[in-house]
Amino acid sequence: MPKEMHEKSLFQRLHFNENPNVGVFCRANENIAFIRRKLSKEIKEKISTTLDVKLVELNIADASIIGSLLAFNSYGAVVTDFIDDENLKNIQNQGLKVSVISDILNAAGNDILVNDKGALVHPNLENKTLKIIEETFNVPAIKGTIGSLNTVGMAAVVTNKGLLCHPKVTEDEKSNLEKIFNVNVMIGTINHGVPLIGSGLVANTKGAIVGNLTTGIELGRIDEALKF
Repeated sequence: MPKEMHEKSLFQRLHFNENPNVGVFCRANENIAFIRRKLSKEIKEKISTTLDVKLVELNIADASIIGSLLAFNSYGAVVTDFIDDENLKNIQNQGLKVSVISDILNAAGNDILVNDKGALVHPNLENKTLKIIEETFNVPAIKGTIGSLNTVGMAAVVTNKGLLCHPKVTEDEKSNLEKIFNVNVMIGTINHGVPLIGSGLVANTKGAIVGNLTTGIELGRIDEALKF
């Protein structure tokens, strides 16, 4: 298959209103992508087609940083307690169990990495919050770090087929990730050398959108890690 066709079918390099940090403004599972409001019709169509998902526009706490404030898998969603009733109902209407966390660390997208097999969470989250996360996602949740970073949701991206993470991940952390998520773990970068994978990559098992500064070599790494 020619490289151009391969890239078009599985990847889209995008920017959201000139911002390459697409992972900050979008979050996806196998069937849904929650996105910030006020994106162009063309961008929304590219997201929907590449990930093969239904798009749902959200605004959480008058902010567009959906990817930082929301984490979800196929079973449920965890969101910051800053969310209003209208947007909360919008998430609930997608058939997900939804939990609002009031932990002092409530930027769920930054602090939680999850697929349909497990979750890794910020090591300083309260134990009661950890229990809520497990019940909502219907998976075991473990406290830990990636590359010594506590914000594990921005340090990596995981699907049900693979995981790409911060280049400074330790061997112990890598082993832990493989056990939690039951996938192979690889290191990489996005947006021409940025190590915070979650800030510039949104993926499921069907495709990925990446920041428009992401290089061809980085795309190859994403492809290999997430097994497209």
